[in-house]
Amino acid sequence: MTTITIWHNPRCSKSRTALALLEERGVEPRQVKYLETPPTETEIRRTLNLLGVSAIDLMRHSEATFKELNLSSDTPEDELISAMASNPILIERPVIISATQAVIGRPPENALTLL
Repeated sequence: MTTITIWHNPRCSKSRTALALLEERGVEPRQVKYLETPPTETEIRRTLNLLGVSAIDLMRHSEATFKELNLSSDTPEDELISAMASNPILIERPVIISATQAVIGRPPENALTLL
């Protein structure tokens, strides 16, 4: 079976639910606590490519940091990616990643599409 990785925040109910849904189906994903071990810009770019979305679509717009950094849909892609790498709290959670695709786990059931 393909290795699945989850960018996980244990304090987030959606993240915990997505993880539980995978585990209930016998999948033990590699957990990356992305707030402690932020993804690099390269990893974010790869994940955006797998998601098929732009950087703004992977961001938590309601985070105070988003506003503090004056980010918006008009901010250049490279700047948004850099902001996520430097401030991982900006990354929407959870993100579930396989070798060939990725999904944002909102709703958590999205995780099951990778199985």
